[in-house]
Amino acid sequence: MARSLQSWDESDVRVRPNKKGSRPRTKDRPDHLEAVIGRIITVDRGRYTAIVDEDTSTERTVIAARARELRRNPVVAGDFVALVGDVSGAPDTLARLVRVEERRTLLRRSADDTDPVERAVVANADQLVIVVAAANPEPRTGFVDRALVAAYDAGIAPLLLVTKADVKDPAPFLANYANLDLEIVISRTADNGASGIDARSDDGLSASLDEAAVKQLRSFLDAKVTVMIGHSGVGKSTMVNALTGSQRATGGVNAVTGRGRHTSSSALALRLTDSPAGSWIIDTPGIRSFGLALVDPDRIIRAFPDLEPGTDSCERGCKHNTSAVNCGLDPWVAEGHAGAAGAERLLSFRRLLGTDPRQEAREGKELGTVN
Repeated sequence: MARSLQSWDESDVRVRPNKKGSRPRTKDRPDHLEAVIGRIITVDRGRYTAIVDEDTSTERTVIAARARELRRNPVVAGDFVALVGDVSGAPDTLARLVRVEERRTLLRRSADDTDPVERAVVANADQLVIVVAAANPEPRTGFVDRALVAAYDAGIAPLLLVTKADVKDPAPFLANYANLDLEIVISRTADNGASGIDARSDDGLSASLDEAAVKQLRSFLDAKVTVMIGHSGVGKSTMVNALTGSQRATGGVNAVTGRGRHTSSSALALRLTDSPAGSWIIDTPGIRSFGLALVDPDRIIRAFPDLEPGTDSCERGCKHNTSAVNCGLDPWVAEGHAGAAGAERLLSFRRLLGTDPRQEAREGKELGTVN
């Protein structure tokens, strides 16, 4: 006989268990005070390679996976991170990355000038080496100017490296930067019996770089963390091989398109050979675009120190673009204060202020390569 409604009470109610578990949710996270700190040297398909106890007798390489709560936070080469779990570095072990330490600097870029998504490139770098080739592929002021803006905005010291100077004289291109306090290193292939440094790669290619140029560049890199960026085919990885003794793959340039072949698939931090502790160079994949969507337009002028004094005579609220009225930059350049390349520099500056990425893509095929 069925039980009457009056006979039911709360004890008869059946509660189904929660499939997600019965532990109460909390926003409190463990402090991980026992975590060890490591330097990220590369990131590959969700696995993070870190150096722990750097420059000590217990130095080791640890592979880690990122904790769930960090999945939305970018972790890049150069980051210092907190690791827990198995941090022995033994084969087939996996630690857990639970925290990204505060960064001193962060080099960022966007895919183009309208992309709101930040792409972190390298963390905690002291300086940025912008690599261009004197020819094959042709150097472009647009890319260099964009990289300079990103470097100054991040608080990173820039340096310009021109490769393949034996193919073409880079002097006309370098005239654009004659009035800047910018260190410039010119590299060429060693020939005519000149002393050279072998830069062999793991794909069998080999080049002998002028020893004097390699030594000059090294003098700027000692005891610093340096990131190198440049288009594919400019000889970036070749120089990295000469500086570190590694064998990063190198590649040539397509004769039809004038573009290089991507040979670096991920950023990788490498130690400089015969250098003081803390001397690292980070080789990045060939970058075809360097959008500045994340840089305040008012700060772009800082990357043009040859033009910046001209803004002192601008009217209040001047935007310094092509539509600005009585902009102080025009008379400053006309009077020669910015040097012989002043007009070109002003054009480049205004292009960065008011770039239409779609138009630039049509003209130059890739962002940051239009003169």
